[in-house]
Amino acid sequence: MNLRPRSPLVMVLLALLAERPMHPYRMQQLIKSRRKDDVVNVARSNSVYQVIDRLLRDELVRVRETHPAGTGPSRTVYEITPKGRTAFDDWMGVVLAEPAREFPEFRAAVAIAGILPPEVVRGHLARRIPILEQQLADADETSATTTELGLPRVLTLENEHKAALARAELDWLRGVVADLESGTLTWSPDALVALSDRLEPE
Repeated sequence: MNLRPRSPLVMVLLALLAERPMHPYRMQQLIKSRRKDDVVNVARSNSVYQVIDRLLRDELVRVRETHPAGTGPSRTVYEITPKGRTAFDDWMGVVLAEPAREFPEFRAAVAIAGILPPEVVRGHLARRIPILEQQLADADETSATTTELGLPRVLTLENEHKAALARAELDWLRGVVADLESGTLTWSPDALVALSDRLEPE
């Protein structure tokens, strides 16, 4: 068994099946109605079916029953297996406790931003700020709605995490943009290339 799940969607689908048996379409609808489609991508319904097929092959889920087609397509109801429950518990323990070595595209872009002139980087980063501000406002609104509805906090911990990351990134972005505007942070792309050439091992 892998120490980590192949994708976040694997964990979410197993969690749903740990609640109760259901068919893939129901899983997709629950993810959307619970607003977890901000955590896993289920825009395409076949992504859910593909993951279920993989879980079935790995014996982490099994077919419980199939409802015959009436006016629509037949629907197969799946349930989690004991092996699936063990895998889910193990994965949750690892993912919650141990940060993964991830490779976000924004961090990669920041790592190679020196190839662009400072004023271009400043313009791009400045455009990112209002987008993050809107994401933060949306997260705060979701938290307020949750509080008003009297829902338990655990149901939106991922929203708190998203807001915390957005706040931290906004603080950093504003500082970097300010330094670029003042000239405190600047560089020459050509000079950086020359420096990289000198630092390369023989």
